[in-house]
Amino acid sequence: MIRQRNVMRTLAVLLMIASIAFPANVFAAAGDVTSISFDDASKRELIIGQSAKQLKVYATIEGSTSKKDVTAAANWTSSDEDVAQVVKGLVTPKSSGDAIITAIYEDAIATVEVSASYPYTKLALEPTKSGTYKLGDSEKDLKITAKITGGEEKDAVTDVSSLATWTSSSASVLTVEAGQITLVGKGTSTITAKYKGQTATFKATVEPPYSSLEIRDDKGATADLELLIGDAIQLKSVAPASGGSIEKDITADATWSSSNESIVSVNKGALTVSSAGKATITVQHLGVSAKIDVYVRAPYQALLLVPSEETTLFLGETLDLKAEVRDRANSSLDVSDQSKWTSSSLLAATVDGGKVTAKAVGSSTIKAEYSGVSKEIKVNVYPSLKSLESAKTETDLYKGESEALPKISGIKLDNTKFDLSSDMKWTSGDDEIVSIENGKLIAKSAGTVILTASLPDADAVNTPAGDVSVRGKRIELKVTVNEKVLLLLGPDEALSLIIGETESLPTVQAVWEDGQEKDISSLIHWTVSGTNAVIKTNAEGVQEIKALRKGSVTLKGTYLNKSITVPAKSEQKITKIVVVPTSIELNVKSSKVIKATGFYADGSKVSLGSKMGWESSNPQVASTSRTSVKGLAEGTATLSGSYQGISVTVDVSVVPKLTKLTADEKALKLTPGSSKTVIVTAAYNTGVSTNVTSQTTWTSSKPAVATVSASGQILAASEGRTTIKGKFGNKNVTISVTVKQ
Repeated sequence: MIRQRNVMRTLAVLLMIASIAFPANVFAAAGDVTSISFDDASKRELIIGQSAKQLKVYATIEGSTSKKDVTAAANWTSSDEDVAQVVKGLVTPKSSGDAIITAIYEDAIATVEVSASYPYTKLALEPTKSGTYKLGDSEKDLKITAKITGGEEKDAVTDVSSLATWTSSSASVLTVEAGQITLVGKGTSTITAKYKGQTATFKATVEPPYSSLEIRDDKGATADLELLIGDAIQLKSVAPASGGSIEKDITADATWSSSNESIVSVNKGALTVSSAGKATITVQHLGVSAKIDVYVRAPYQALLLVPSEETTLFLGETLDLKAEVRDRANSSLDVSDQSKWTSSSLLAATVDGGKVTAKAVGSSTIKAEYSGVSKEIKVNVYPSLKSLESAKTETDLYKGESEALPKISGIKLDNTKFDLSSDMKWTSGDDEIVSIENGKLIAKSAGTVILTASLPDADAVNTPAGDVSVRGKRIELKVTVNEKVLLLLGPDEALSLIIGETESLPTVQAVWEDGQEKDISSLIHWTVSGTNAVIKTNAEGVQEIKALRKGSVTLKGTYLNKSITVPAKSEQKITKIVVVPTSIELNVKSSKVIKATGFYADGSKVSLGSKMGWESSNPQVASTSRTSVKGLAEGTATLSGSYQGISVTVDVSVVPKLTKLTADEKALKLTPGSSKTVIVTAAYNTGVSTNVTSQTTWTSSKPAVATVSASGQILAASEGRTTIKGKFGNKNVTISVTVKQ
């Protein structure tokens, strides 16, 4: 087989030399074939008994950029027909080996190498099915071989352990590489090998070499240990004898660990006790483990520090700490001098026999230790401060609201600020109004209260004589708690502003949720939209609005949790107002419109309509509504109105409505020289009737026949006929008069 492959390689080289020495395109003209090539010139792998492989060959044509498929037209040959046969590019493998497939087209030659082999039919592992191993087994006992059937010979078997792909179903049990197993822990894992499409598996079970481990002290097997701080003890671990084996001491080979090294540490079974508490000692070896609990107690129950709370020191100050141990409830022993004192940051603070000295800005944990018990406190070192400052001195809240306590700063010697907020202790002057909870102000009921902040008392702190200290200084915060406002009530109509002049801001009433009302005009904060007007403060400190130019303006007033908007309009100054009519006579229940016209300085005019704000001097006689007046009862009243400070009046007379006018005579017959007085009665809508003869205006159609006097007396003058008419108000009466001898 090897000799055949060498012959094939030599033949391929000769063909290549021939194609180079005698290229097809040496004397090629346009349209001639310059060369041919396979679509894929790499070596082709063929499997005997499976489908044939179709090769394709393409010709390169002189003068053309495209290639021509000449597979069917080419002359095909195989260098070894026993290995592979070829017909028009279709290669069929016959037996194992290599061959050169050659294609010739118009003196152009192309070759490709093919290799034929039998298919792989089986991958087998040795051991074949399963195996049991023990942790600690030697490498030579942990080898698996993978063999595959097929390839160069149909029934050939080849060791492919180093070529196969190996996997383990449980890496926590074992791993495998090139057939070599590495045991990891107790359990079962399936080993899988894959090669050339074939797969084989092997089930491996891993067991510990011992059934159990035992921990012993100098008295024998132990379950728990009770120790005091400072004790030392040696433990050992053995694998008990079982199944005919002998007991084995594995103390040195096993892995020892402690659940809490700060309490008890262990090294090859040797215990070192450091502090009080509970720790679990574990020994492990080849998948087997054992545990014991160790309880460590101190000779004393507790160590106390006085003071015991976190403390703040300023540079140069000292703190006197006292350490006491207790072995029962009412027994204390001062061990300050015997205790071991340490500082976690000697840069910030040092400690000597319980005296802490502030050295640099920062923080340190001061710890005292005595006979296995310890206690520590945190000391914060701040720079020297000359005063305290609060971010705010007063605040307003609504009932039920909360707010963070204000930031408190200490003023350092260079006038920069240092945040002391977390160190300040706050108290409320009245917890029923405002309480302090978790760093917040809680508003409980309406009222005003003073909150006070200061640094906590520190009797054990010593400040150098002559130093300025902020200890004992207090910060006050005034808190006003308000009921929530339900509604703000302002003017019903828009404000009228005069350009260049100031006007008072609107009057506003606040309605609280509990129903109370109050005029808060002086407390409301006003803003104005746009540039047509501005809010300004006069010499008395009262805010006013001043119109700058003609246009619309919107005022926004804010008080506590509510806002209100009031529209306004700025215009030129009016020089005079003309009212039509200037006097009005009304019947009861009738109305008339009052027309008011304003005249500007430039002569232009504007209808003021309802802007006049008419008011009646006698509302029971005449009432006003916007631009009209209505008669209510008989009598007189004066209407007053003003705009831009110009006042005008209208006289109103309300009289009953005349509904009917009657005369006691409708027709008279008189002789010349005789007379008759007629009585006229007026009926009104009020139900009243009155003799109005003397107020009636009389006329005669023929004074030569008869005349009539102002008192209603008709005097006959000469024969004939005439008509006497009387008029009162808007009503008339007619009397027919005949004069005859």
